[in-house]
Amino acid sequence: MAFTACSENEQPQTDFGLDYQPLVVGSYWKYKVLETRVFGQDDTETENFFYRDRIDYRYQNAENKEVFVLTREKSSDGIFWNLQGNFALEIRNNALVRTMENKRTVNLVFPPKIGLSWDANIYGTQQEDLFTINLLGKYELEGQGFSNSVRVLKEEGDDKITYIDNRYEVFSKGIGMIEQYDEVFTYCSRNDCLGQQIIESGRFTHLKIIEYGKN
Repeated sequence: MAFTACSENEQPQTDFGLDYQPLVVGSYWKYKVLETRVFGQDDTETENFFYRDRIDYRYQNAENKEVFVLTREKSSDGIFWNLQGNFALEIRNNALVRTMENKRTVNLVFPPKIGLSWDANIYGTQQEDLFTINLLGKYELEGQGFSNSVRVLKEEGDDKITYIDNRYEVFSKGIGMIEQYDEVFTYCSRNDCLGQQIIESGRFTHLKIIEYGKN
């Protein structure tokens, strides 16, 4: 049996960056949310509200992996809350896996590195969807600086004719997700409006963290 010795200069990596999304029962994150939904050219609905996500409990799945179940509540005033549903987070093969609305996605990989890309749907049934880390370091949000942050670019596209799809998430070390941006619309593609960038349907949702902690 052979053994390989490490030199004194070699330092094993011990910080994989898992605390970019801390997973502790009782932890919570509160976000202010701006959402606009377009149902037609003259049918638009905009709403300002709050989300509160909290790790409710954890369990061991069939693969003996630890899964954390979160509740998501919604409030119009930040005082009275209504349950919206549940979703799950787990660390699997050095990746943060989120299961929400029956869709399983890899939203972050560890350790995070600039330019690192992966298939977010590797554990799902959908076609390949590449996410990429395009920022690692200080991040400004609402006038507040977050020194150790990771921005995951999920999609960046606008063909000016049929669609616009811009999505990203930002995670901050020791906190978790601090921002989520989803802008997905389809443009009118009829002959009388093709190329005029008239939004016909879709949704814009922007979450920004305002409070986090543990209770």
